Amino acid sequence: MCTSCRPPEINLIISPFLNSTVQCLEMTTKRKLIGRLVPCRCFRGEEEVISVLDYSHCSLQQVPKEIFSFERTLEELYLDANQIEELPKQLFNCQALKKLSMPDNDLSNLPTTIASLVNLKELDISKNGIQEFPDNIKCCKGLSVVEASVNPITKLPDGFTQLLNLTQLFLNDAFLEYLPANFGRLSKLRILELRENHLKTMPKSIHRLTQLERLDLGSNEFSDLPEVLEQIHNLKELWLDNNSLQSIPGSIGKLRQLRYLDLAKNRIETLDTEISGCEALEDLLLSSNMLQHLPDSIGMLKKLTTLKVDDNQLTSLPNTIGSLSLLEELDCSCNELECLPPTIGYLHSLRTFAADENFLSELPREIGNCKNVTVMSLRSNKLEFLPDEIGQMTKLRVLNLSDNRLKNLPFTFTKLKDLAALWLSDNQVYLSSHTHTKCQTNMQHKHEQSYQCVNYIPRPIPWFYLFNHCCLQVNL
Repeated sequence: MCTSCRPPEINLIISPFLNSTVQCLEMTTKRKLIGRLVPCRCFRGEEEVISVLDYSHCSLQQVPKEIFSFERTLEELYLDANQIEELPKQLFNCQALKKLSMPDNDLSNLPTTIASLVNLKELDISKNGIQEFPDNIKCCKGLSVVEASVNPITKLPDGFTQLLNLTQLFLNDAFLEYLPANFGRLSKLRILELRENHLKTMPKSIHRLTQLERLDLGSNEFSDLPEVLEQIHNLKELWLDNNSLQSIPGSIGKLRQLRYLDLAKNRIETLDTEISGCEALEDLLLSSNMLQHLPDSIGMLKKLTTLKVDDNQLTSLPNTIGSLSLLEELDCSCNELECLPPTIGYLHSLRTFAADENFLSELPREIGNCKNVTVMSLRSNKLEFLPDEIGQMTKLRVLNLSDNRLKNLPFTFTKLKDLAALWLSDNQVYLSSHTHTKCQTNMQHKHEQSYQCVNYIPRPIPWFYLFNHCCLQVNL
């Protein structure tokens, strides 16, 4: 390349800027200001082409005028995290723009002149003070991604439903109370996030969103599961947590492609047996509801890897839970369980098991067959003894048995050589003045402490001094 055609230094682009602007560009870590240049001018006779500019985190109060020098070639513009209050009309002369990113500014409106950006594909206006979209947003027919979360947007104009190429729409944490009746026209949508709004219903036209894979309706005001959801057969992820749902109808079972279902923090009292129809389900979250029992059909969810039913009113777990051979995480804490089904021993893939704050007085011997469990928490129960089979859980690294009624540990405890953290505090045991154990921690500052502890800890326990954490105090 000849000397005259050497790519310009960065000051070619920013030489008119103030020194503060130069400094902010140097500090930009998300992206560096990029100039894409055509080949040597001496061969093609063309000027430099600047297609991407990044002014993120520059404390700008207005859009730099220098941008308009590249209005014919600029394709991507990043103005993230500044203090810009208005968008100048000249910005919308940049008709080659394909991506406009302006999150975390002080914008109060989106000008109608945005209709000029006919080639725009991605628009990010999240974390501003924008109250509405102009109806002529419909002229941006190429838009495929719109991120407008964290804005006080109360409604969408009818023109918005003419963005027929839209594939991803993020409108979380806004003030939406309803969606346009013809919202289903956006039939190419694959991701729709509407978390933290005031939605109570969904338009019937939603069933036309046949390509929708992710739908987030968490933290809204739904009291019933929208009936139209059962018709979105390609749905893979569904969030309905933190609403006011009281029951889950059998129609949920028609979502056979569903992999993730979050129904936590509702008022659900019953779970229909047809839940078994969600045969692809991998994660089922039912925490913080009012469930008194789980249907036996839950055992038919053969692909389930995570099941959370903590903070309910369960008095038992169905025997069919043992059929969940791929289950890796089970949380049934904060219920009213008095026993665990022996079939729990069939959960050979289980790695994390929590049953805190129940009324368990004993563990089934079959628990020892859960040999892949690494974390087990049984805090605040009524356990008086542990089965010898617990020694078969040789991969245990964290074990919480605090606040029970344990008097001793089985000798098979000596087989738990990987155990790194053990809680035994607040157990109901007999203590003598000479009964104590020294536990050495391997924290940042190693030190040795003496604790009052359970009446009998089997010896020898050569691994005891390898604990990262050992808590045995306050055994009464």
